[in-house]
Amino acid sequence: MHRNYQKWFSPHLQRDMELLVFGHGGTPVLVFPARRGRFYDYEDWGLVEALGDKIENGWLQLFCVDSIDADGLYSRRVPPNERVQRHEQYERYILEEVVPFMHCTNPEPFRMVHGCSFGAYHAVNIALRHPHLFNKVVALSGRYDLSVPVAEFRDLFDGYYDETIYFHTPNHFLPNIHEEHALADLRRMQLVLTIGEEDPFLESTKALSQALQMKQVDHELHYWQGRAHQATDWRKMVQLYL
Repeated sequence: MHRNYQKWFSPHLQRDMELLVFGHGGTPVLVFPARRGRFYDYEDWGLVEALGDKIENGWLQLFCVDSIDADGLYSRRVPPNERVQRHEQYERYILEEVVPFMHCTNPEPFRMVHGCSFGAYHAVNIALRHPHLFNKVVALSGRYDLSVPVAEFRDLFDGYYDETIYFHTPNHFLPNIHEEHALADLRRMQLVLTIGEEDPFLESTKALSQALQMKQVDHELHYWQGRAHQATDWRKMVQLYL
């Protein structure tokens, strides 16, 4: 299998960023890591291997990016408003550095975005905010409102809330999208959501699905038995939905 390691200094983040590319062609897939994850986790957890046939046959090409959670949304060293500002810098890194790199590497016009757990949040958030860039979203075990605590998972903004947080919270901004051109972009995307029936993020995923239904955005919502929030579950899911 073709495996390509890339590293460059990001002007948007003012630090070196790394990523891994798997495959030689096919549909390019932007893959976000899970909470506080790294660009190599997708490989280490056996998810690349689970997709091995599709990658080897040239059907999928994965672009596994790194996270900045430690100094971004999951940081407690900086105030909440700076956390979301750092997240916006990360989004610009993805949009203005990674996506052009993907296009230069693989000009295939149909582009997917994908993630597990916190990576599912990143995938859904960037796709709903920039639907013209993506054709399919596969979000596994995601949380789509970071502003409220859920079970053992804290409110990532410690009670703080502002307009920027609103526009990076899919369950908040999606119900208020009314412009027909924006809705048309959303409706042309394929969206696949999965969630375990005992996952703490079940209600968050249901709320996202309900908002999509209200906007007449077709999507798939698949319930899995139990919590289904581990790499062993995601290895099965990616074989079905990617």
